[in-house]
Amino acid sequence: MKLIFAGTPEFAVPALAALIAAGHDIAMVLTQPDRPAGRGMKLKASPVKVLAEQHGLTVFQPVSLKDAQVQARIAELQADAMIVAAYGLIIPEATLHATRYGCYNIHASLLPRWRGAAPIHRSLLAGDQETGVTIMEVVLALDAGATVSRAVLPIGDSDTTQSLHDALSALGADLMVDAIASLEKHGALAATPQDEGLVTYAHKLDKAEAAIDWHQSAAAISRQVRAFNPFPVAQSQLKGEVCRIWMATAEAGQGQPGEIMAVQDGILVACGEGVLRITELQAPGGKRMPAPAFVQGHNLQPGDRFSA
Repeated sequence: MKLIFAGTPEFAVPALAALIAAGHDIAMVLTQPDRPAGRGMKLKASPVKVLAEQHGLTVFQPVSLKDAQVQARIAELQADAMIVAAYGLIIPEATLHATRYGCYNIHASLLPRWRGAAPIHRSLLAGDQETGVTIMEVVLALDAGATVSRAVLPIGDSDTTQSLHDALSALGADLMVDAIASLEKHGALAATPQDEGLVTYAHKLDKAEAAIDWHQSAAAISRQVRAFNPFPVAQSQLKGEVCRIWMATAEAGQGQPGEIMAVQDGILVACGEGVLRITELQAPGGKRMPAPAFVQGHNLQPGDRFSA
């Protein structure tokens, strides 16, 4: 099929790669403009642009899709469908109807749960037992289109946003390839409207949410740590410095919230309920390191304290 692909970050790369591998004609790749990055603030291409250029695909990077000339350039392709995966720009109505079969999106949640910007983070923070990917029709309202297909992914006790991101990205690529194959065969995709009574919103993360409150349960703090890995990374004060905590799991136990109870096989910290076993952390200006190396380098002892 003749497709337009719209995506920007790493999450979208497997889907574009899978559609290319499936033999589809990718007539255009829409991705956000290059952004300054790194210490030198040099312009950096999006991961999707990098892959597209490796395959010699046409790349189009408008700042907005609202411009009439931009919309005309997309419409003149007369593509069969438009595929969206974490593109990051609002798609206006004219563009939604610019292809033969419409526009379909890969969303990293089991819609209607977790519409919005941070579905993976919010599912972890909420303690969901499972997440997944939904292929849906794109409409003007946020993530409100009818659903075409979905796949479920269990959330494990050691899953982070990064691990779920990678798994859901691959899962979404497979689902979209299957959906386009069905669209090509049947000329339409059966779609089910979302139940508006079950909608929850995955609001964008605020860096202030990264601060750990040791009066919370160890289970809640573990979810916070894992949800904010790799960004913005959970943090707490230790010996007057901000310490970033990358990995931690919850265990039974009790003590004064924030107090380090033991430093063998991880750093055990008492919480409002239970104990948090920290296994990877980072000092200001330092590298991420396993807990035993951190303990040795910072002379941590039982009785030392983390604080808000």
